[in-house]
Amino acid sequence: MANHLFVLEQYDCSFEAGMAAPLITAPGCRLVAAIRLPTDDVVIALVEGPDAEVVAAAAADSAWRVDRLIPARWIRPPQFSSTNPDLPRQVKEA
Repeated sequence: MANHLFVLEQYDCSFEAGMAAPLITAPGCRLVAAIRLPTDDVVIALVEGPDAEVVAAAAADSAWRVDRLIPARWIRPPQFSSTNPDLPRQVKEA
């Protein structure tokens, strides 16, 4: 099953915002990266998954509020590393 990339946005101006990334544990989904843009009061998570509904359910299961979920495409994918499991794997466009 090919995974697709999605952007999950959470808008929050509280001090705790962005202190913890969503814990995505649903089968077929994977958190690629999460960043906080403090000047915009937004946390952005990049999540791979089979479709938007599954990714939204995975975020809900992790109790991570999603204010916006949109499909995304890599402009320049992260570099693949077979020796460092902490680096994202190469993503193929569908």
